[in-house]
Amino acid sequence: MAETQAVEAPGRAAKDERRAAKLAKQIGAFAKAHGGAEGQLAYIGEHGTRIALVGGDGGWGNLVADTYEVAQKAVEKAGITLHEDFDGDFAAKVETGPYEWKRMAGMQIG
Repeated sequence: MAETQAVEAPGRAAKDERRAAKLAKQIGAFAKAHGGAEGQLAYIGEHGTRIALVGGDGGWGNLVADTYEVAQKAVEKAGITLHEDFDGDFAAKVETGPYEWKRMAGMQIG
């Protein structure tokens, strides 16, 4: 039997590098607008990896990368602090307003 190996598609590394650079630029813009930023990566299955961002002012947002590796490269390029989990002191930094509370309670209040 012939041994098979996963072969990286031509240009895949370059595409991943461009995507990581684009995400890093978006992360940088978020950090600039929110007085800094911290993040956490979460694998979301076949859809990729979520980059959860929390700004220094409590603002928050998400980006999605095709792969965990691309997300990791983007965060490294952006130079933000990366947390293992979205809990404790990190989660407490998120500021929510009436809009978010209304949306979160939407199922309960009709």
